Formats: sequence, structure tokens, C-alpha cells
Amino acid sequence: MTQVTEIAPDVYRISTYVSEINFQHNQFLIRDDEPLLFHTGLKRLFPVVRDAVATLIEPSKLRWIGFSHLEADECGALSEWQALAPDATAVCSMVGKLVSIDDFVAARPARGMADGEILTTGKGRFRFLQTPHVPHCWEAGLLFEETNGTLLCSDLFHQNGDVEPQTTSDVVGRFRQMLLENQQGPLANYLPYTNNTEAILQRLAALKPKTIATMHGSTFSGDGEQAIKDLSIVMKEVLVGP
Repeated sequence: MTQVTEIAPDVYRISTYVSEINFQHNQFLIRDDEPLLFHTGLKRLFPVVRDAVATLIEPSKLRWIGFSHLEADECGALSEWQALAPDATAVCSMVGKLVSIDDFVAARPARGMADGEILTTGKGRFRFLQTPHVPHCWEAGLLFEETNGTLLCSDLFHQNGDVEPQTTSDVVGRFRQMLLENQQGPLANYLPYTNNTEAILQRLAALKPKTIATMHGSTFSGDGEQAIKDLSIVMKEVLVGP
């Protein structure tokens, strides 16, 4: 079952719970003059995500398709979306465009974003943040909507389970539990911790986001600066140790 929730003005969370893996796959649709979808969703989920988007906009009018990095839930259905929406252009880091996306993922050349570059969708003003290996992959990047303070953060703050769409309560505890569980199985080291991780997370915290829109789990509304600082501590404790 796919659920649609408005988590910020004209920002909609489209969530499908996959019981076999016990977590949600979330996409975020920005309804604006030039609509933006952040995360395509898995290829096999395309029909249900498409139908959910259709409750908000005419899917063929989609203009931008953003994602953090090369991974099935990030951009696996990109070709399906671009076939449906003839003017839809992929938005990713310049690294992603050059090393992967234009070669075998995108139907049309992607818009490769430089660090700090702005994507305007109409009312929305999205700053691209280059974040190598945060959450993971060399080409990783995130989008921050400056008007309302919404951070589209990909896998950061991942929470397992079929959780509520949006919360003001602690999500870092859930994130810690997910990391601990993953470290005991084949998904160990799902998120890397490098010499640059702390600085990247502190840069994100300094944005003071009001809404943190995560790909897996509840969207967090509240003190985003403190939440990201707490997340940084948890990542270091679990992934690096004392």
C-alpha cells in the first residue's frame, strides 16, 4: 500500500512499505511550476509510485528527477519516468553524470550539478550539496530547499519498520538501532565513515533544516541542526567505535 503525505508546503512523501525487508521506500514529489521527483523508486515499484504521483500532478508533466547516487531505489526507475515524461531531466552531481548516469541510466543527458548550485522549480529553490560517501558512493549529493528549510537527505536517518509518515519525536534512536542490526548481517557497513564524514554532516547541520525528508522511515520535523549533530555522534560510535 502506497501512502501520500504532505510533509512541507507542496512537498509530498510517497511511501511504500515492503514487508520482506521491513522498511519503507519513500519518494518526494515537489508540486511546483517545474515539478521535481526526488528518488525514482525501485523499478518494480514504478506502477504504484506512478499512480501515487498521478493523484498530485499529471505524471507526464514531471520536469526534474533528482537523486543522491547510483542505486536501485535512488534511480532504478529513471528510464520508466523519462519515457512517461518527455521533458523530464535527471538531476545529480556532476560526478554522477560523468561517470555513470549519462552512459547507461538516463535517456537524455542529466543536469550535472556543482556544489552550491541552485535548481529553481518555481517557488522552490533547491541548493545542491556535494556529499561524497555521505550517505554512500563517490557521486553522492543532496538537495536543500532554502525557502522552507527542507533537506532531501536520501539514506541518512534510515529507520526500519512501517513507521508514521512524519514525526517530531526522536528518529536518531531508530537510526542507531538500524545501524546496529545491519552491522550483524550482510548489510554491514551500509554507511561508510570516512575522514570527511564529520565535516560534511556539520555542514548539513549548519543549514538548520526544519524538515528532514529521509528515504526510509519517518520524515523528521523540528530542530534539524541538533538532529544531524546527534546522527553524526551515532555514526561514529557504531561504525568506528571508541
